[in-house]
Amino acid sequence: MRTHDPRNVMVFIKKLGQPAFTTRELSAVSGRTASTIVQCLNRLVRQGLLFKVCRGVWAEAAGRVLSPFTIIPHLFPHQRVYVSFISALHLHGIVEQIPQVTTLASLGHTRTVRTSAGVFSVHQISPSLFGGFDWYRKEGGFLIAEPEKALVDSLYLSSRRKKQFGYFPELHFPSTFSFKKTAAWVGRIPEEKIRLYVRKKLEALRNSEES
Repeated sequence: MRTHDPRNVMVFIKKLGQPAFTTRELSAVSGRTASTIVQCLNRLVRQGLLFKVCRGVWAEAAGRVLSPFTIIPHLFPHQRVYVSFISALHLHGIVEQIPQVTTLASLGHTRTVRTSAGVFSVHQISPSLFGGFDWYRKEGGFLIAEPEKALVDSLYLSSRRKKQFGYFPELHFPSTFSFKKTAAWVGRIPEEKIRLYVRKKLEALRNSEES
């Protein structure tokens, strides 16, 4: 097999069977060095067969539009993050408006990651609140907050970023939504001032839902 033949690299890309992949993954499955793989991938990009999502992450150009959620594990391979805030509320059907940015919760520093597949906004939350998430639809792929936790996460951040997270478009709570569960999460907020703020916001939302 010719090392620098990009057509041979496409064989290994198909073998991975993923909508997106990393240089490291392709190097491991092909047995080629990372520098050799990058040269071939860049040639495939120029040929219009691939596109570069961001540094070290690639995807095939043909076929369906790449969902930003599918690349989350590739963007943060050494950091546990989960979809939360407005993005999670939308996926759970509580917020209809499609967010322009994919919002994630993490124990790491707050930052923004820009890629050709979308923009990701990572927000740091307290370790005591890092929970209440599971695999999306139990199928794997990416982690997502439960509806109740996504709402609490949003209000938790709104105590610092009120313009971004404090106000919502119209909310549609499903019959399975539990304000009792949100109250349990609020109790785990370590800062008393923030805890009282979130509790007050939740009470207002609950009263609005029941009226």
